[in-house]
Amino acid sequence: MPATIDQLLTLCRDVIAPLVRADGGELHVVGIEPDQVTLHLSGTCSGCPGVTLTTRSVIEPAVHALAPNAKVFVTTGVRIPEGASLV
Repeated sequence: MPATIDQLLTLCRDVIAPLVRADGGELHVVGIEPDQVTLHLSGTCSGCPGVTLTTRSVIEPAVHALAPNAKVFVTTGVRIPEGASLV
C-alpha cells in the first residue's frame, strides 16, 4: 500500500524537520505526492557542503521507509521556492 500524502507530511514535520533544525537549518515542503517528495533546505543548510550527506543519509532513507519508490528532490539556498511551506 503506497504512503499517503498525510503520512509523508507527518514524516517531514515530525522526523526530518527536527533533525534539520538541530543543525540550524530549516525544512520547507515544496511539493508532496505519493510518488514524489520535493523539499528545500535553508538556514545553515544553504550552501553547506554536507547537504548531500543529509539528503542521502537522512532524508532519502526516511522517505523510502514509507514510500520505497518515491523520487526525492532536495534543493538548498537562501531563496525559498514560491509556494513552499516551512515545517
